[in-house]
Amino acid sequence: MTQAPPDIPMRALFDAQYQASRAQIDVPLAVRRDRLKRMRALINTHGAALADAVQADFGVRSPQLTEVADFLVLRALLGDLEKHLAAWTKPQRVKTPLYLKPASAYIQRQPLGVVGVIGPWNYPLQLTLGPAATALAAGNRVMIKPSELTPHSSALLAKLLHETFEADELCVVQGGADVAHEFASLPFDHLLFTGSTAVGRKVAAAAAANLTPTTLELGGKSPCVIDRSVNLADAALKIAHGKLLNGGQTCIAPDYVLLPRGMEAAFEQAFTAAVQRLFPTIAGNPDYTAILTERHQARLQSLVADVASQGARVVTLGQGGQTAGAPLNRQMAPTLVFDAPADSRLMAEEIFGPVLPVLVYDGMDDAVQYINERPRPLALYWFGTDHIACDRLLSRTVSGGVTVNDTLMHIAHENLPFGGVGESGWGAYHGEAGFLRFTQQKPVMVQSRFAISDVFYPPYGAKFDRVMGLLKRWL
Repeated sequence: MTQAPPDIPMRALFDAQYQASRAQIDVPLAVRRDRLKRMRALINTHGAALADAVQADFGVRSPQLTEVADFLVLRALLGDLEKHLAAWTKPQRVKTPLYLKPASAYIQRQPLGVVGVIGPWNYPLQLTLGPAATALAAGNRVMIKPSELTPHSSALLAKLLHETFEADELCVVQGGADVAHEFASLPFDHLLFTGSTAVGRKVAAAAAANLTPTTLELGGKSPCVIDRSVNLADAALKIAHGKLLNGGQTCIAPDYVLLPRGMEAAFEQAFTAAVQRLFPTIAGNPDYTAILTERHQARLQSLVADVASQGARVVTLGQGGQTAGAPLNRQMAPTLVFDAPADSRLMAEEIFGPVLPVLVYDGMDDAVQYINERPRPLALYWFGTDHIACDRLLSRTVSGGVTVNDTLMHIAHENLPFGGVGESGWGAYHGEAGFLRFTQQKPVMVQSRFAISDVFYPPYGAKFDRVMGLLKRWL
């Protein structure tokens, strides 16, 4: 393979993929498997270099975190695709209704054509290569626009992918917001975007001009609901892990806690112990990820300052980085916020950092009402041993996904579709759901030579009336 020249115009790259996709509509299973094999080899061969690049982008982000949060999920996804690909690509027979027999029918699964993937900065490998691999498995050509906020990993990823794939199979386009807008405006057969709701609206608007179908993996304020039946120490540890993983820069991180009234002091104590166990130190701890940029950190500090000025109680756990101008300066200390006003910016915006508001409720009806009065979240978490209470909460709320008695883990389950709902996004991928997201399920009916469909043809008469009378009784 040779690296695609960087000066090829974006539209020319798209046109080459478009022509290739139309020239080879029936993509053999062997070709799809080979593309997945090359993707796996890229990860296995260059994983350490990619992890170092991600570390360089964040300043502090351990290679071990990239291994578990990016590569582990990617390897699981690739393994699942490789295992099931033969079955998923086969025509799917469907039952024919009585009034159409003896015809037969099936669903033919075909590639859509050219799929665009706009990746985010927080998990620049998993959330870029994962959708791309799924689209390749479905037989598509893929164009990737990685985040400009992670320049080291984006540049290395582009280099490695261009060395591994021909440009009309998979290619990478780099650039800022103007490039992203041009990219989203291409007439893709499908476009997947992962990022903020605000940018997602712009992507959807640009894609709509071409009637391009989209999958939007956005964010939102994902609640953690704690029941009185909870083991608080266990719950606090899992919430702390989910909240502080990657410095809180995770789309499905717990955004706030709904806690039974009277448990505030106990939760503060349990969460403090959990943080101490996970991160005995903050500043200089290689396991504690830095906030990506000073601009992102300034926004988080502003959210906390604003809510403190409104009377909220702010509890800072540990000490953040203090070295001015150094990456450690962006290791923002974990922060609990009690009594945050409902109309504060902290409670209106997705936090995307290590700040956790704690709200109290008097009864489960109050918790359900609070969740349902707000945009539907990307994730919802419930902690407790009262299964009836859990089922009641889940049946009365709608969210993109759920993990019970843990956080984040539903995204790692390959048999569960991953996606949002409402303002947290639409569409889902992972497993067969992802394969089908990038697949045209073409219905095919094969008429039998013994068909009697002519009984439905005009001119209508007594025979037609008798047949319709029978069908009315049978259907």
